[in-house]
Amino acid sequence: MAKQAVKLVFDRRKRVEATGKGNVEFIIQLSRLAVKKIIVDSMTPEEWESYKNAPFLKKEMENYQKIVNAMQLLGEEMTVENFNKHIGVDTPVRNTSKKKSKESVAETKDERINESFLDFMHDAIVKEKSAATTKRQKFVALDALRRWGGIVTFADISIKKLREYDAWLREDGTRTDVAVNNYHKRTKMYVRQAYEKGIIDKDYYSMVHFPRGKCKERNPLTEAELMKLRTVELPQREARVRDLFIFSAYTGLAFCDAQAFDFFTMTEQRGDMFYIDGSRMKTGTKFYTPILPPAMEVLKRYNFELPKISNQKGNDYLRIVKSIAGIRKPLTFHVARHSFATLSLSHDVPIEKVARMLGHTDIKTTQIYAKILKSTIENYATELSRAII
Repeated sequence: MAKQAVKLVFDRRKRVEATGKGNVEFIIQLSRLAVKKIIVDSMTPEEWESYKNAPFLKKEMENYQKIVNAMQLLGEEMTVENFNKHIGVDTPVRNTSKKKSKESVAETKDERINESFLDFMHDAIVKEKSAATTKRQKFVALDALRRWGGIVTFADISIKKLREYDAWLREDGTRTDVAVNNYHKRTKMYVRQAYEKGIIDKDYYSMVHFPRGKCKERNPLTEAELMKLRTVELPQREARVRDLFIFSAYTGLAFCDAQAFDFFTMTEQRGDMFYIDGSRMKTGTKFYTPILPPAMEVLKRYNFELPKISNQKGNDYLRIVKSIAGIRKPLTFHVARHSFATLSLSHDVPIEKVARMLGHTDIKTTQIYAKILKSTIENYATELSRAII
């Protein structure tokens, strides 16, 4: 069996303490002295906990290992230059003349510097082994770049242009700092790829900082609001969407996971309860969660096959449901998942168990729900009030 030559490491250069972020890198040990390093992304330790089990990273690691194995089998010299040829990275030819070497490098860059960065990004997204929802989000970022029009070729990429793009994303006031940060996050990985392939001479995103912002406070439904939603009379189409929401609110499944749910292959029975044993499509992390009675009622209503609908169309119908039910809070399928988390915590389910049910790799993500649980604060406040004379 071939020796494992590829490792995925985080913060190899110990930058987290100074900057708050570290690089995610593939380290490919070709020989004792030849080591190839490929930077994938830069992120916080919390982001790394959620990111490290992503299926596409595992696939990429397997691909690099296959290249190493093939090089060994074919008796190729185990050098970084030879490895680069297999992954499509051009290594400049070294000449005895230093001047000629520089000219050769310049010619290599000049060949591609005026090519389309937008096409490069599009092709890279298409080739990626990632979930359809992840690709869709990246295509949204690509579409934003196209509409802005300030970066078209590799030559257009600069610190000045990235700052102009940031200003354009913010100018109409419809995007939060978090949303803008997501556009940058999905674009910078392809700027970095261009740098790693030697098409541009700098990783410009590493030289500029944009505010990350904070997520809006979650606003889950209370048990009373969930009951109102369960019992309200609705037209057939709206009722089907409401039922999907209720299923997620009483299992904790994200919309894409609920749409992929198969009762006959993804559940197991323990006593009188059924549990869903699956993996999240977004992150690949495992979750194990009960099908609470209201969710089971939904399954029985549809002969254990949930209705299918797009997330966008479903959220459109939820606006109608919200209006008919008289619910004032925003209503989207993601609110259902938030509602399950706070419902579980309000009934004293340990936070570690809630994290397992939701498929969170980092308990800090689950702790966000505990912070907004007003009923828990009210209960403790009542007890405290009684204790104080």
